[in-house]
Amino acid sequence: MSLYLGIDTSNYRTSAAVFDSEKATWKNSGRLLDVPEGSIGLRQSDALFQHVVHLPERIAQLPDGEFMAVAASTRPRAVDGSYMPCFLAGEGTARSFAHLSGIPFYAVSHQQGHLAAAALSANALELLRQPFLAWHLSGGTTELLLVEPDEDEIIRARAIGGTNDLAAGQIIDRAGKLLNVPFPAGAQLEVLANACTQPEKAFRPKVKDGVFSLSGVQNKVEQLVQKGAAPEVIARYTIETIQNAVVTATEQLRKKYPLPVLCAGGVMSNRMIQQTMQQAFGAKFAQPELSGDNAVGVAVLAAIRNGEQL
Repeated sequence: MSLYLGIDTSNYRTSAAVFDSEKATWKNSGRLLDVPEGSIGLRQSDALFQHVVHLPERIAQLPDGEFMAVAASTRPRAVDGSYMPCFLAGEGTARSFAHLSGIPFYAVSHQQGHLAAAALSANALELLRQPFLAWHLSGGTTELLLVEPDEDEIIRARAIGGTNDLAAGQIIDRAGKLLNVPFPAGAQLEVLANACTQPEKAFRPKVKDGVFSLSGVQNKVEQLVQKGAAPEVIARYTIETIQNAVVTATEQLRKKYPLPVLCAGGVMSNRMIQQTMQQAFGAKFAQPELSGDNAVGVAVLAAIRNGEQL
């Protein structure tokens, strides 16, 4: 077996994973951080503390073996100035493990891990060897990326579209708070939206050159709540409005970059958005369990950085 360890300590999930490059199988052990009821996030200091507490138990649930290398997400994106303290928990553990085991350590970004996990899950690792477009939709990110192979980092992503203010996940969680849905609200909002039989016509955010604003969506959702709209109507309106922005931005930028489309991030686990993106662009997606924050993609990148031909 050729085993690789990946660790990801994002602002919402503690996760560790083992990837077997020979069998192309993986074991992921992750848990959401504990967010106080009624809240829609955590301070970095609180997130970092929880990672320190929970990471050992995540790793303890993984299979033993002789590891070839270890990687950790050390920052949100592979760009200058990208930094969040919560990633220090995973990086420190991974560096220590690598040193004591006498194996290489590789630093990757949280975003790169998302993309690698989505490609693996969609049985499309070949995308990592060619240019492609990728959506990263999560609690803190709404970016349409131009992803290209990179000799040093395997893949390099550049944002060419997306939101210029609130992220899609923020809109969903704020709508969830208005509806008294526990954080993170994505899964429950999807259940409510699927139960909607008389939907409100969704808002279409203005999109220019693949860039849009979602702050107006929050105002529209608040107006629906004040009007007394049913929870399922509000949920569907929220999801379809985000979907409208994503589809329009993709249409605009695929004219300039006629490339395959890969979708990653927790918001992209929404079946409604997935179905629309697949029908419109033949987009590929991660399985639901690999759509959110996880370490599987980080472990895959460790294997590739270590010279594995996947």
